[in-house]
Amino acid sequence: MERGDLPNLLLADEKGIILEHPYLKMVGFNGRESVPIPREGLVKLPPFSKLFYLPGVRPVGLDQERGTLEVVEELYVKGRGKIRPYAVAAFLSPGYVRTHLPAGHPEADRPLLPLWAYTAAGAYEDGIYGAAFLVEKNPKWDPRNYDDRDILPRVKELKRRYPQNRLLKHLSHCALSNHCFAAKNLFLGRWEAPVPTSRVCNAKCLGCLSDQEDERIRSHDRIRFRPSVGEIVSLFGPHLTYAPEPIVSFGQGCEGEPLTEYLLIGEAIEALRSTTDRGVINLNTNGSWPERIKSLCEAGLDSLRVSLSSAREPFFNAYHRPLNYTLKDVVEGLKVAKTSGVFSMINYLIFPGVTDERDEFEALSLLIEETGVDFIHLKNLCIDPWVYLGALPSERSPLMGLKRFHEALKERFPHVNFGYFNQVPKGMAL
Repeated sequence: MERGDLPNLLLADEKGIILEHPYLKMVGFNGRESVPIPREGLVKLPPFSKLFYLPGVRPVGLDQERGTLEVVEELYVKGRGKIRPYAVAAFLSPGYVRTHLPAGHPEADRPLLPLWAYTAAGAYEDGIYGAAFLVEKNPKWDPRNYDDRDILPRVKELKRRYPQNRLLKHLSHCALSNHCFAAKNLFLGRWEAPVPTSRVCNAKCLGCLSDQEDERIRSHDRIRFRPSVGEIVSLFGPHLTYAPEPIVSFGQGCEGEPLTEYLLIGEAIEALRSTTDRGVINLNTNGSWPERIKSLCEAGLDSLRVSLSSAREPFFNAYHRPLNYTLKDVVEGLKVAKTSGVFSMINYLIFPGVTDERDEFEALSLLIEETGVDFIHLKNLCIDPWVYLGALPSERSPLMGLKRFHEALKERFPHVNFGYFNQVPKGMAL
């Protein structure tokens, strides 16, 4: 097994068993081309990361001796003969931003990939590494804090207490079947908990977690009913009152766009605030209706997080596919929240070769200046890479690299905080 400065290429057989190539080196795809990544651009896979094989995608590696990139169509494995290998990718634990996609050659008849953030990965002698950097470490979201053996008794207890609460039933499924950490927090009585309300959406995002034509790649079950104010308050009034560092968040992966239910949410906010002034009431949204955002701010909203794939309208439209709004409306929604005194955030969906384009950096910088946002989440966009790249405009600008992109934003906007997880605004009653 040849080793050196570059990690070895990982590949998988038809059963998903992961192997190292005997001499080819790992390369990562930066959105334009496959390039070698030195050790300083990699992190050893943190605990609870996952490895995937990519069916229908042949691995690509570097032959250092020849200086050429090779598509591995077949590989001889001792004792087994020839195999037809697949590319391998990592999915890193929350808090890490990937810098490169897995290098691979997708075949025409390959299946669609489920909604994960596929990251280039390779092997050194001391373990497996991924192309990423750490943007925020938050022990609250450590999977060891979410043992189902602790959650099951609390699910049963709350179901006995609120046997008719449909929202409780929905969230118990989220916690125990979809393993949503936020839903688990509700039952564990701590931190951030979700409040899904909306059955419909005014966008058709390529990477929507709860609405996909191919159900095999859908990761969440969308809520199918409109909860009542009473159902919301009975669960989340106590959470705000008693949980440590409580956040209740409208707008989750298991629903559509919460602004379609702004009247319900506004009533719920007022009702929750009649029970306690403690904690944070947050809205995760696409930001499409500025006037509805203003209404919720007036009702008592504390923080707003707007999901955004790009600050450039053609790229924004290609991913979000908005039905009745524009990027201009989203910008206005962020401005409304900020002028209303609400802590405003962007849930920025990061993708190598798109986010780190020079034109994107300039467009995002203008958006930050115009809206005065307080915080930017750097979130890996979970999607089949080739589906996303195939949907984008062909006109592109030079790349900065994602690590440099992040550093340049911090230099230009020292007053803006960057991270991965939802924040509790300073001075909030906890």
